[in-house]
Amino acid sequence: MAIAVDQAIQQKPLSFDEFLADYGGDNRYELIDGEVFDLEPTGLHEEVAAFITTKLCVQIDGTGLPWFVLQRGLLRPSNTGMTAFRPDIVVVDQGELIKEPLWNDQSILTLGTSIKFVAEVVSGNWQNDYARKLEDYAVLGICEYWIADYAGLGGTRHIGKPKQPTLSICTLVDTEYAIQQFRGNQTIVSETFSGLQLPAEQVLSAGQ
Repeated sequence: MAIAVDQAIQQKPLSFDEFLADYGGDNRYELIDGEVFDLEPTGLHEEVAAFITTKLCVQIDGTGLPWFVLQRGLLRPSNTGMTAFRPDIVVVDQGELIKEPLWNDQSILTLGTSIKFVAEVVSGNWQNDYARKLEDYAVLGICEYWIADYAGLGGTRHIGKPKQPTLSICTLVDTEYAIQQFRGNQTIVSETFSGLQLPAEQVLSAGQ
């Protein structure tokens, strides 16, 4: 989902505080192990993210739960000092925000308990979405993680061969994600949003 910032610009690994000072005001950047990534979302990427957001908002409104969708906020895992993810879509439990140490002053989450759902739309450096974030989101205890690979960019070991648009829905089982993949007219299955009755292609082709 991201492209590394030109090393001519970033000469050394950045701490979280340095990243926040230099890039915190621009929602196109995130920090992974001290390296700054430029998210550079395309128009199609944003359309897919917007479609998912719209559908989730309808589901949230229907349940009456104190949840809301946060877009482009920062997720700084409390167990890592030089990482600040900026997920495309985050569903936040408003009741948990009282425990968040940074929330009142900045749109920054640190606790997995605040997050009910997260989604990444793949459009660049897919390795982060399929590997690093998959691991870290599981460690944080986030119950459901979607990887919306609308262009079929992921490696063949992740989405098979021949590569094709794929929605991977990762559901937390104990401490690891069980991954179920959906393509074409297959109806997606979400434990968090069981009311969703959408074919995968409707999600993946939202930007076309």
